[in-house]
Amino acid sequence: MMFAATMAGILVAMVLALLRGLLGPTVYDRILALNTFGTITVLAIAILGFLMGRPDFLDIALLYALINFVGTIAILKYLRYGDLSASSPDADGSKR
Repeated sequence: MMFAATMAGILVAMVLALLRGLLGPTVYDRILALNTFGTITVLAIAILGFLMGRPDFLDIALLYALINFVGTIAILKYLRYGDLSASSPDADGSKR
């Protein structure tokens, strides 16, 4: 019973994150919604692994969390600089 309530709450949070991703007024709202959806997915994988007695699911959840984080940073860098290989300017405005 508790598993059903937990998963229902997670699914509601996923739907709300998807709605924010579709209706977000700015691109940054959409990116944040995508990151939130990924974080909720990590939580769902971890809970599923705990309830099924499969501790290796936690490793999968951690790997997915790292991919989610790196992907979000890459998307934000691409939106800011237009190139993933661009280096950020120093405080004085010059390139490194």
